[in-house]
Amino acid sequence: MSAKEKYYITTAIVYTSGKPHIGNCYEIVLSDAIARFKKREGYDVYFMTGTDEHGQKIELKAEAAGVTPKAFVDGVTDQIKGLYKLLNIDYDKFIRTTDAEHEKQVQKIFKKMYENGDIYKGAYKGWYCTPCESFWTESQLVDGKCPDCGREVKMAEEEAYFFRMSKYADRLQQYYNDHPDFILPEQRKTEMVNNFLKPGLQDLCVSRTSFKWGIPVDFDDRHVVYVWLDALSNYITGIGFDAYGDGSAQFNKLWPADVHVIGKDIVRFHTIYWPIFLMSLGVPLPKHVFGHPWLLQDGGKMSKSKGNVIYADDLIDFFGVDAVRYFVLADMPYDVDGLINWELITDKLNNDLANIFGNLVSRTIAMSNKYFAGVLKNCNVTEGCDDDLKAVVLGAYKKVAAKMNEFKISDALSEIFNIFKRANKYIDETAPWVLAKAEANFDRLHTVLYNLAESIVIGASLLQPFMPDTCKKAAEEFGTELRVFDKLDVFGLIADGTRVSEKPEILFARMDVKEVVEKANAMYEARKQPEKAEAPLKAEIDIDYFSALDLRVGKVVKAEKVEKADKLLHLTVDVGGKERSIVSGIAKYYTVDEMVGKEVVIIANLKPVKLRGIDSQGMILCTEDGQGNVVIVNPEKAVESGAEVR
Repeated sequence: MSAKEKYYITTAIVYTSGKPHIGNCYEIVLSDAIARFKKREGYDVYFMTGTDEHGQKIELKAEAAGVTPKAFVDGVTDQIKGLYKLLNIDYDKFIRTTDAEHEKQVQKIFKKMYENGDIYKGAYKGWYCTPCESFWTESQLVDGKCPDCGREVKMAEEEAYFFRMSKYADRLQQYYNDHPDFILPEQRKTEMVNNFLKPGLQDLCVSRTSFKWGIPVDFDDRHVVYVWLDALSNYITGIGFDAYGDGSAQFNKLWPADVHVIGKDIVRFHTIYWPIFLMSLGVPLPKHVFGHPWLLQDGGKMSKSKGNVIYADDLIDFFGVDAVRYFVLADMPYDVDGLINWELITDKLNNDLANIFGNLVSRTIAMSNKYFAGVLKNCNVTEGCDDDLKAVVLGAYKKVAAKMNEFKISDALSEIFNIFKRANKYIDETAPWVLAKAEANFDRLHTVLYNLAESIVIGASLLQPFMPDTCKKAAEEFGTELRVFDKLDVFGLIADGTRVSEKPEILFARMDVKEVVEKANAMYEARKQPEKAEAPLKAEIDIDYFSALDLRVGKVVKAEKVEKADKLLHLTVDVGGKERSIVSGIAKYYTVDEMVGKEVVIIANLKPVKLRGIDSQGMILCTEDGQGNVVIVNPEKAVESGAEVR
């Protein structure tokens, strides 16, 4: 493999209808691990993800929230990006379907397909599912409901453009035959053939007129482009595709994609609609579409209505980011749904991360410090079990790489943990505590501890794509760095004299299952309380109106309670060397002692008023946290009293 061979990997872009739960986030963690692994192998990786932001569902949600669709998707997209940052996702590009260049190219794609004779104007009447934004015939409904999501449908009729899907059906079937690993796992391909190709493909509605939040068809602006044609195109528009042949060097380099990583529920769109769209454009098809299974909560799909939603940020608060990444990757099968609940997570992390991996690291460092003041040295005094240990360690990379190439991520992690399991067994076989009793055994003891350190560093190097921060830390505890994968077939690269950490961190501590479950249940109970309605945005103002506000930083020099007023504090605030009297309703949330010395932001040119007979010459800016507690707005860093806020 050339060191510069490209590897282009994408996720499905996330629909911006709300905050993703951990089942939704599994896909981005999975793709990130694959991308990091390929980078460690030496590939020139390009990893793209993003958000799907158009459609009637978004329009309706924005209307209900009292904001514009763009403002609504901006907020959700920021939330998604925040989750990805928490999960330590290292993508190369985050595309949004509201990006100007994407919208421009989708219009070109639609027009090109129309000019090719693949799109024509007609009218549609059928059962319409708003959440899925799909029309269905009577025969396709399941118990009178949407066959994809199981929700209610309604009869709808409108003028629309249609794509001639049947024109490409035979060609698509032949592609399946010629590329047996195009759709993975195998059962997903069987479903597509039996459920869609064999019964015959119906022409696909690819425009809408009943709502406006979408990309306009530029030659018929009463229509907006069907959300799936818009969304699927991101895989090529995001790397510089142009429907009229003026594509970028990046597109020519990266396409076809090496793999689209998607959920099993959208395999049809990616393996029937998307390949046919590409055929219409004369563009090669992606090499693989991996339709991963779902991560289910106690055997069922997570939903807000069931009250069983587990969010990634909640899990990270409990267990840490690398532990969460490990669980969702290690406990998700290749082709059947995985299960998640608080007991399963805690048990898995206690066993694998605390007992097998973390304890191995701790024991090895502790013994190195106890017996040799932390110095590692390979004295090459070997026994038979050493050869077996090295065989397991040095043979792991090929096994792991093979599993990764098949997208069998859980199996790949099992192969890595075989290193740590074998190293733990090696401790039992060599009994370092026995060797330490006689000086004559010190060279053998040195060798044993060195072999353990080497095994851990090699194992951690393989584990790095899955648990980046922890593995880096583990290598540093042994005074070295993680290794690139072409160095994993060599045992003995730690230099003699290298010192382990004197005071190592505990990588993973065991957690009490009962305690975790109790805390999780308390969190769910708190969420059952009526949610405070989000305050609607106020009317827009211009810059002159904002400039009329004089916002200043002040420092509280004195605070006292206001008599017979439980909610009020009387504050004396220094603002640029001059003291102001301000009465603020924060007594339930801040004590007198907490306020003295605190920097605050005030409206300095607010008309003075009397509150409980006290002059109040300004207002302190506050907000609320998620539990309804008042929180004072203050500068991130110390600034001079009287400084303007602008």
